[in-house]
Amino acid sequence: MGYSRELLKDKKRIVIKIGSSSLMHTATGKLNLTKIEKLVRILVDMKNSGKEVVLVSSGAIAVGRNTLGLHERPDELSVKQACAAIGQAKLMMVYQKIFAEYNTIAAQVLLTKNTILNDVSRTNAENTFKELLHLGAIPIVNENDSVSTYEIEQVQTFGDNDRLSAIVASIIGADLLILLSDIDGLYTDDPNSNPDAEFVKIVERIDDELLGMGKSTSGSNVGTGGMAAKLIAGQIANNSGADMVITNGNDVENIQKIISGEDVGTLFVQHKDDKFNIVDLM
Repeated sequence: MGYSRELLKDKKRIVIKIGSSSLMHTATGKLNLTKIEKLVRILVDMKNSGKEVVLVSSGAIAVGRNTLGLHERPDELSVKQACAAIGQAKLMMVYQKIFAEYNTIAAQVLLTKNTILNDVSRTNAENTFKELLHLGAIPIVNENDSVSTYEIEQVQTFGDNDRLSAIVASIIGADLLILLSDIDGLYTDDPNSNPDAEFVKIVERIDDELLGMGKSTSGSNVGTGGMAAKLIAGQIANNSGADMVITNGNDVENIQKIISGEDVGTLFVQHKDDKFNIVDLM
């Protein structure tokens, strides 16, 4: 007998990751406030139902570059970091305002890879998350892009927020990770180029063959994570004891459908490994 989606109804500590492309209007690159408001309302309602919720939100660089009038994703490291510094503050201001309308506290948590690699820093981060959740706040997580580096010193960066969200799920002991993507879930090939690509509803275990199906590219000019990054995130989440679902972020109501047990997205079934160390996949 296969895994029942009904079990997702019982998940209590949930990490949700939303990518830049899901937050922006495609035509203008500006924030889609209607979608963000709907996202916040869904997260608050989940919290009101007794669940603990953590949001991992991309978008800082995209918001910053739009604020500066830059139409393309910058390649220069210093420009990326400047965009992140400007955009992160603006993005959090938007989140804080909308969460406050629903009488909910939003807390900003910025992480670097060194935070996770260092045992003391990782423990401190874990304690911070647990206390925020205990206090009824909803942590909003992003990589600290203004001080992390891209491509030059790989030790400093997670590389994408898919992996970061899985690491957050791991260190806080989440039992479900939801990745809101620009695709419905996992396919046997890129459905944009191969009409015969088949949708995969459930993955019992991520093996080398499955990893080979992942694509390292993204179809959006605002996001960074492709399917390969999501499969690595799945390895981290599943080995840490959390189920993971990849679903389309164009409709944030997919979150509610997933936690209601509906057959939405691709489900990666957890298989907790007590010997697993997240540092091994970083």
